[in-house]
Amino acid sequence: MRLEEVDIDGRHCVNDPEEGPLEVRYGLPGNVEFCRSCVVSNQRVSPSVVTADTREGRKSTIPFKDGVCEACRVVAKKDTIDWAGRERMLKDLLDRHRSRDGRYDCLIPGSGGKDSVYQSHVLKTKYGMNPLTVTWAPHLYTDVGWRNFTRWSHAGGFDNYLFTPDGQVHRKLTELAYRNLLHPFQPFIYGQRHFPMRMARMLGIRLIFYGEHHAEYGVAAGEDESSLFLPKYFAGDPDGDLVIGGVPVAELARHGITRAKLEPYLPLRENEIRAAGIEVHFLGYFLKWVPQEMYYYAVEATGFEPNTERTEGTHSRYSSIDDKMDGFHYWCAFIKFGIGRCTHEASQEIRHKLLTREEGVALVRRFDGEFPRKHFKEVLEYMGNMSEEEFFAIADGFRSPHLWKLTGNGWVLRHQVA
Repeated sequence: MRLEEVDIDGRHCVNDPEEGPLEVRYGLPGNVEFCRSCVVSNQRVSPSVVTADTREGRKSTIPFKDGVCEACRVVAKKDTIDWAGRERMLKDLLDRHRSRDGRYDCLIPGSGGKDSVYQSHVLKTKYGMNPLTVTWAPHLYTDVGWRNFTRWSHAGGFDNYLFTPDGQVHRKLTELAYRNLLHPFQPFIYGQRHFPMRMARMLGIRLIFYGEHHAEYGVAAGEDESSLFLPKYFAGDPDGDLVIGGVPVAELARHGITRAKLEPYLPLRENEIRAAGIEVHFLGYFLKWVPQEMYYYAVEATGFEPNTERTEGTHSRYSSIDDKMDGFHYWCAFIKFGIGRCTHEASQEIRHKLLTREEGVALVRRFDGEFPRKHFKEVLEYMGNMSEEEFFAIADGFRSPHLWKLTGNGWVLRHQVA
């Protein structure tokens, strides 16, 4: 049943027949719809939105058409693409940038996970490129994450720049992002996305590759038709109204964070990118990208190691396992949008025909929203020795009433995939 969407006192609401108006936060759709092909809902914020962080304003969410999400449509197209033609396009691009003396000719941002191992290794061994790998350090390395990172260089044979931001600055930004946005990963995403471009400019490298096309996770229709990672998906004007951790850059000084300390997090201006001649592409536009196959490739290429146990919040063991903060990133998204880690991974596997939708529904019902307790104490310490009580009180304040209902047994989702 579709509910009437209304604005009351400047708030976007849906009218529930029993409870009356329910506030809809974050610019999400008021009526919750689940994809009839995978298990994602229309509350999924587009991965192209860096911040997805405010209580006001419309956010870009995954488009739906005839009950099917755009991500499913994009992945389904893979069976109709002329991949030989795409590979020829890739070779032409590489030939324009290829060095003839062994100098770096492309830059691969990554952590040594399955995708960055595949990108760097296939470009080096199959296409004769000379990649430089660049890593923005995790908040807190897991043991398996550190082993995979070192294997990337040692077994893969790659030079790597590992950049670890000022720990005091990063801890404070992470704490602010959790308190203000329920998005502890936001400062990390800024650095992960912007620092590689700064490195490319500094070293005179004009070609950057990311892995799978972000259209596979849901952006505007038609964006999968280009290999370019468009400048609009970087975080904005560093001299404008840029916000990190829920605080305008100009106001972070009152938290003891100077503009100079923020430089690694900040995007280049568009004129700086153009002047440096930097191109940012998705390798997954040119080569058919199946995440599970990248895992097997990485195992063969560098001895990539999965977790010894199931990752909290999902059913898998090999995705996003390098940072002890990873689980909290997905759990916070579950609180804000009703979409957890298992929904993300099961949807991806359904799209690639590794799970049926019925299997995905069962997995989501079992694992989505599971709390990542394994590293909880370390994460609380990292974020300013926050107490458990304060941590959960902050999280509960970010639950959108149109998604969550408080019952005698605690918080429950109003809508679940079926």
